[in-house]
Amino acid sequence: VLGDLSVTSVTPVSVQLQWSVPEGAFDSFTLQYRDAQGQPQALPIDGGSRSVTVPGLSPSRRYRFHLYGLQGGKRIDRAYTDVITDDLPRPSVDPPTEAPSNEAPPSEDHQRESPQTEAPLARAVLGELRVSSVTPSSVGLQWSVPDSPFDSFTLQYRDAQGQPQALPIDGGSRSVTVPGLSPSRRYRFHLYGLRGGKRIDRVFIDISTAEPEEPLLPSEDPQTEPPASEAPPARAVLGELRVSSITSSSVGLRWSVPEGPFDSFTLQYRDAQGQPQALPIDGVARSVTVP
Repeated sequence: VLGDLSVTSVTPVSVQLQWSVPEGAFDSFTLQYRDAQGQPQALPIDGGSRSVTVPGLSPSRRYRFHLYGLQGGKRIDRAYTDVITDDLPRPSVDPPTEAPSNEAPPSEDHQRESPQTEAPLARAVLGELRVSSVTPSSVGLQWSVPDSPFDSFTLQYRDAQGQPQALPIDGGSRSVTVPGLSPSRRYRFHLYGLRGGKRIDRVFIDISTAEPEEPLLPSEDPQTEPPASEAPPARAVLGELRVSSITSSSVGLRWSVPEGPFDSFTLQYRDAQGQPQALPIDGVARSVTVP
């Protein structure tokens, strides 16, 4: 049985939803909605998940989200909710523009900024914001929370067109992958820690995405074996890569690690235009949705 589908955060371009499963377990979920052009979208979700962030929405628009719980490939239960995205942001703290050329750049690739209008609560402190991976179209970030936890986080940046973007993140998360970026472009990412709906602390980092040709795809021939000198360690073995869900615009994949852990994974493929894409994945993950 599916519990209530509720909204945990709303921005002009994204919505975060959560739900419960009071009885039994589902193999997987599917979230369905119509985009701003009225086209149906379906987002496959792992059966162990209880929340999801839906990016790429339009400001000031009403959406109806349907969550289906699946068992054995069949829809067993459904919940839905209506959400109106926020107006175009006039955020209380905008990500600042790039520093003028006559100012000295920071000595490191990260720097802490103290919020100007809000004093931080005691023991709620954000640790260093670091880069875990960079591709031409995405950036992986991770951070720590040395003291007491935050209720949630918000990652803010400006896209290639200069439009502000805000990505809500669950308070238990310590990493995020930002997709949909442009190659060879410099971005400034601001991570805010929130408690009681207020921004308590902030850190930022400047990152340049990789050039388009940097990701190297393996041979298109699946029979090609890697050189013996590059064989993985004996105790780190990937299991079978399987398809968990397919829609017209996405694929869900899952895998196992029968022996030993990996630090991280990279999923590589070519898009509809034949351009190489590389998606960095955390080392503890065992599933991914390719949108």
